[in-house]
Amino acid sequence: MRAFAVIGANYGDEGKGRTVDWLAARYGPDALVVRSNGGAQAGHTVVTEAQDRHIFHHVGSGTLRGARTHLSRFMVSHPIVFADEQEALAAHGALPGVTADPRGYVTTPWDMMVNQAVEVARGGGRHGSCGLGFGETVGRCEETGFRLTVADLHADDLLTKLRAIRDQWLSARIETLGLDPAMPPLAFAGSDDVLNRFLDQCRVFARSIEIRDDARIAEDGMVIFEAAQGLLLDQNADGFPFLTRSNTGLPNILAIADEAGIKILDPIYVTRCYLTRHGRGGMEDERAIGRWFAVEDETNRPNPWQESLRFGLIDPARLGARIAADIGSAKGRLTVRPSLAITCLDHGRGRIAWLDESKVRIGLEADFMEALEMKTGLARVETFSSAVNEATPFSLAARPLERHDGRGGGARGSDERSHPQGGGQQAGLHASLRQGKRRAAQVETPGPP
Repeated sequence: MRAFAVIGANYGDEGKGRTVDWLAARYGPDALVVRSNGGAQAGHTVVTEAQDRHIFHHVGSGTLRGARTHLSRFMVSHPIVFADEQEALAAHGALPGVTADPRGYVTTPWDMMVNQAVEVARGGGRHGSCGLGFGETVGRCEETGFRLTVADLHADDLLTKLRAIRDQWLSARIETLGLDPAMPPLAFAGSDDVLNRFLDQCRVFARSIEIRDDARIAEDGMVIFEAAQGLLLDQNADGFPFLTRSNTGLPNILAIADEAGIKILDPIYVTRCYLTRHGRGGMEDERAIGRWFAVEDETNRPNPWQESLRFGLIDPARLGARIAADIGSAKGRLTVRPSLAITCLDHGRGRIAWLDESKVRIGLEADFMEALEMKTGLARVETFSSAVNEATPFSLAARPLERHDGRGGGARGSDERSHPQGGGQQAGLHASLRQGKRRAAQVETPGPP
């Protein structure tokens, strides 16, 4: 049994969904995609060679390839979004098999209402929330006596629990936050129509999923952990309050792997060839990038909640440092064999730009790849130069990754070069980067961000 993890290396929107789809295309129904954090606020876009396009919010991004989905205990389920997504996937002819750990939290419409009301009340100081109630759900489940889990959706007292959340938790939360209960997101919160509709959606969700403990995910097939958001939005990263209330890297995955008896993990850290952030908060770098990249993004359109997508340049050294820190969390727990996937290379205008010690460096795509691999110490498992995934991707099962031997030469990898303590990194250089002469990358002096 082989286990992969697809992790965003930045602020989200790196291309995790298409990377999961790329893996699932190889394994099909034998693959199990495990959502390891976050909730329905994820938006993982997949476009297949048949031009099937879907933005995955709740179900794993391997679904169009026949992969199954497991919602781990760290995934916050959202029966409202789940129902809409099932309907949309049915239009693609995709009927995903979904299992869920009974401990996973569940979002209610009242979490959404509070989330949206708080954002509206913040006015110009809003945080850039998606408005889907993720943070409110986590707070309600972890900090109050009104927890609602996947197991509860199968219980006889579900209606009683929902009424308690509406009639007791909601009023207390509104008072604590100083919100006006008559404001639009909250005006209909006490409606029995809202309650009864959500009760029906919970029952549909319960009928649509099979309860399965996280400990059983490795019993058959191949596992692909699909993380949401990115390392720079982790709840322990710098930048509070503009973060997400979850672990966006390895920690949740390691906890699930411990229960499931998974001993070897291949994490793939995904990054675009430039930096993005959709929502408010600081960025490592923020500037206009139109000189070097022609960005086309049908998913991250401007909207009232997250506003417009923001851009900057990748700093390979800083990228490598945060990936190394995430890998370090696996020390002493299991063998990790990390690698990189780079997306959106088709957005480059021929000569692209990145940062090197605060200076803008401009070069060919091959120069950028070499900088990434040298600064991060990681092999490239794949690069994506199109929005469309091919049906038969690079065979990870058939060919080992290239890794760096620490002396400047490339070598085919083997398990002897993996890191059983999780504290080291694999590295690799593709021979093509070292063959022939190329124009040296240019350096620009730093200008205003």
